[in-house]
Amino acid sequence: MYKVLGIGLVALAAFAAVFPMFSDCQSQGLAITLANGKTIAMKCHWSGIAEIAAAAPLAVVGVMMTLNRRKTTLMQLSGLGVVLGAVIIALPTFLIGVCQNPTMTCVTLERPGLITAGSLVIAASLVGLVLAARSNKLE
Repeated sequence: MYKVLGIGLVALAAFAAVFPMFSDCQSQGLAITLANGKTIAMKCHWSGIAEIAAAAPLAVVGVMMTLNRRKTTLMQLSGLGVVLGAVIIALPTFLIGVCQNPTMTCVTLERPGLITAGSLVIAASLVGLVLAARSNKLE
């Protein structure tokens, strides 16, 4: 069961790292134009970049969950998965955020996709935590 959870966490980490690259405003050719004519990326782009920083350790957690059989290690990895899932949700919602315009792709695709992915990470990690806590076979 932990192999399935671990593989699922790796898949969700890959989704959280890659999905924003195709759903932010910069991928649609949009940017903020300053008064001097220079263009800069919108905050949804930076939120997507920050997701990589949350997804990389989540992928490591998933790989380690597939390889470990110790109860305490699985409980700790599951706890870390819950925290990283919360970070995945927090980045596009209130830490960095996305654009203000409700018709932008980052609002309609990126934020809901990352909230869903983060929620699935939390759910899978909580399942792993409960399974590890109830298991007597693991050392």
